[in-house]
Amino acid sequence: MNLLDWIILFGTLAFIVGYGAWKTRETKNIDGYLKGDNNLKWWMIGVSIMATQASAVTFLSTPGQAMDDGMRFLQFYFGLPLAMVIIAVTMVPIYYRLKVYTAYEYLETRFDLKTRTLAAVLFLILRGLSAGITLYAPSIVLSTILGWNIIFTTILIGLLVIIYSVSGGTKAVSLTQRQQMTIIMGGMLLAGIMAYYKLPESVSFTDTIQIAGELGKLNIVTTDFSLSDRFNIWSGLLASTFLFLSYFGTDQSQVARYLGGKSLTESRMGLIFNGLLKIPMQFVILFIGVLVFVFYLFNQPPIFHNQTLKERATQTTYADSLAHLQIGYDKIYADKQIAIKNLVSGIQSDNEAIIQTAKTDYFQAKSKEDSVRATVKRTIAAAVPGAKTQDRDYMFLNFVLSYLPHGVIGLILAVMFSAAMGSMAGELNALSSTTTIDIFKRSIKPAGSDKFYLNASRSFTVMWALLAMVFAALANQAENLIQFVNIVGSLFYGTILGIFLVAFYLKSVKSNAVFVAAIIGEASVLTCYFFFYEEIAFLYYNIIGCVVVVVFAWVLRILDKEKQD
Repeated sequence: MNLLDWIILFGTLAFIVGYGAWKTRETKNIDGYLKGDNNLKWWMIGVSIMATQASAVTFLSTPGQAMDDGMRFLQFYFGLPLAMVIIAVTMVPIYYRLKVYTAYEYLETRFDLKTRTLAAVLFLILRGLSAGITLYAPSIVLSTILGWNIIFTTILIGLLVIIYSVSGGTKAVSLTQRQQMTIIMGGMLLAGIMAYYKLPESVSFTDTIQIAGELGKLNIVTTDFSLSDRFNIWSGLLASTFLFLSYFGTDQSQVARYLGGKSLTESRMGLIFNGLLKIPMQFVILFIGVLVFVFYLFNQPPIFHNQTLKERATQTTYADSLAHLQIGYDKIYADKQIAIKNLVSGIQSDNEAIIQTAKTDYFQAKSKEDSVRATVKRTIAAAVPGAKTQDRDYMFLNFVLSYLPHGVIGLILAVMFSAAMGSMAGELNALSSTTTIDIFKRSIKPAGSDKFYLNASRSFTVMWALLAMVFAALANQAENLIQFVNIVGSLFYGTILGIFLVAFYLKSVKSNAVFVAAIIGEASVLTCYFFFYEEIAFLYYNIIGCVVVVVFAWVLRILDKEKQD
């Protein structure tokens, strides 16, 4: 990075923080802080919902997911439009009618305090952990660029978010997210365009698509059913629908976005807007990853994408081993280049025999390359004990830092930081709202003034930001950040959704039945995670948790009725 990159990066961040703090400096009551004075229009709600969900994890990790596994991750979002319609029709009117600050207030009205508190606590655990992951992603970027300790970069980013999220609450979050999403999508599109234009002139856009398709990277839809397969059409339409129903319908980080709408209609339109736009947005981000994958077919990628960690390993006694592996890697890449040239030739001449031979040669070279990279990871792990050797999250970052022009580098990094700040601010606001309204005001200090609760909310925002910095350390061992954040959510969302579905649709079920059923549901999900992790894909935890809660709540209701009879 040069001076221009730093000016663009920190200028963008300073503008976002300053704008959010200045525009919401007059926020003086709890209603304005937690609900934004209910003056948000539908398109602001939609943008805010997307920005809260689309953290730096999305823009740092998703392209790497596509480079490694193709575009089948898109199926994860297939259940989103259906979930948005169900929430808009059934859940939002109830929240508006009850005039709640948080989704969990409704549960006390329907059941009792202990059920409300249980749902709120489950949310605080999952969202607190997720906030740590959201914060960790941009910390990777800054620590990689500067060589700084990741703890220091985590604290720096956390403090930037605190400044404006504490000052203005929900309104500050929603206002700044408009600017953040503009920067995000503009920067990501520019990165994709640059990746394509850096391909050889002889390779057209059509050739690029065919190359990616022949090598299995355009696998948007996979129809084979398997409980252990994380991403296929069945998990996308079934399990993801349950996840999104819980995330957007019961997660306060999302509920707060549309509770701040000017009207019920505006909130509904904002949700539908998000449902219609999210899949195309994810398609674009994944496709950018595919373009970078094709780029690396013609330009040799590093043997290990986390260059800072690799440099640390080369300063140990394992330096000679890594150098020897690099020589072998260079030879394999030369063989792979021949296969790619033949593949392009076969595509351009429409010769299927050449295409199939080239693909066979490519996958043979790719298998050898994967073996060498696995050995490199084991060597680095031995050289730097405790280091994270999964480098998928660094693939796109490495491309940005190595091949994009100065100025664009600063803009792309601003994208990642903006996404992290927007998502984390929304999460902190939701954590603060739930802690203040559902725990502190309801059960600890029920008789305070409006100003007292406003100050308490700000204090809880700071508290959760500090805890997020601690939780960020957990993300260091993640296989892949975009998957890790969804795994964390899937551990709790099914149970929370089950509680709300019973509340909405099983009117005869009472509080004790649903409370016990929720405990059983959460225990079932944790059992699947700790004992059947390889056999059951994490997306199905959402179905398991939800179904167990609903079924056991109904069974306990019947048993209780029989006892009374």
